[in-house]
Amino acid sequence: MSGFKKLYEKAVAMDRVNVDTDQIIPKQFLKRIEKTGFGKFAFFDWRYLKNGEPNPEFELNYPENQGASILIANKNFGCGSSREHAPWALQDFGFSVVIAPSFADIFYQNCLKNGMLPIQLPTAEVEYLLKEAQNQPYFLHINLEEEKVEDDQGFTATFTIHPYWKKMLTNGWDEIEITIQYSDKIADYEKSVTQN
Repeated sequence: MSGFKKLYEKAVAMDRVNVDTDQIIPKQFLKRIEKTGFGKFAFFDWRYLKNGEPNPEFELNYPENQGASILIANKNFGCGSSREHAPWALQDFGFSVVIAPSFADIFYQNCLKNGMLPIQLPTAEVEYLLKEAQNQPYFLHINLEEEKVEDDQGFTATFTIHPYWKKMLTNGWDEIEITIQYSDKIADYEKSVTQN
């Protein structure tokens, strides 16, 4: 995974409440065994018409919303079943940050474990961002070290993230890489067990 301390990227709005994981990545695409390639299936039922053509009324299909890596969402984002494929699909689509007033707990954890930053902000602040992101292009500064979100119009908000996850995200580590850092201690322990 690639880590980051600061981002300045385009942000787009998805002003919908209770976006569940089956909408983020529908169940028929969960048979894939790779962690990549899910982006083309993200929001599939909203994104495409029955004939397979892009749905021009879906907000992430608007021409002005292309190329964003920050998704501004509404309440209870990522609810529903606990599929790790949801953050995989969002990342493969191009998002590295999701901002919302609230997230489903398992989705929130799955984002962090897969190198995606979920930022929870008060409803009023998210409503401001949702409104401003209607005027494209709209860019946000994300400062992970200082736990701050800012735009170019003077908006500033702070968020909190557990120090463990902040360290993981800034360094681009996953839990396997953390374990590998203790390989010497693990080897020493294994030796001591086999000798006894």
